[in-house]
Amino acid sequence: MSDFEGRCLCGAVRFAVTPPTLFCAHCHCRWCRAAHGAAFVTWVGAAEERFRLLPGSAEPRWFQSSQQSRRGFCGACGTTLFFASTLCPGEVHVARAAFAGAIDREPDCHVFYDQRPEWFEAGDGLPKYTGEEPGLAKFKAVQR
Repeated sequence: MSDFEGRCLCGAVRFAVTPPTLFCAHCHCRWCRAAHGAAFVTWVGAAEERFRLLPGSAEPRWFQSSQQSRRGFCGACGTTLFFASTLCPGEVHVARAAFAGAIDREPDCHVFYDQRPEWFEAGDGLPKYTGEEPGLAKFKAVQR
């Protein structure tokens, strides 16, 4: 399977991920919603060694969004592209919308669903998890 390539809105930051990816999930946490200006963000997890900037790419700028987490974005157009955290060592999370085409998986769950905006209700049938515990593997199902 070929690498999955993507870019920011203006094309200055370009990247590739070598499959397999780790996960694909819709995140509803308040930080993701604020950083993207959206009801949720769909993230694709990649092992750090499977992620790379493409030759000629601009370096992303990084914002420390919490004590343990930072978000990477294009310094030219402002597109938020990446997430990295000490809570997920060895991983880079990439905004799914930044990939140019298909990847090796579809979204498989909603995380931090308890933090979603009250005007949004997912109707896709995917599992919904809370953000009460750190780490994707430790989320609890939401019955709301």
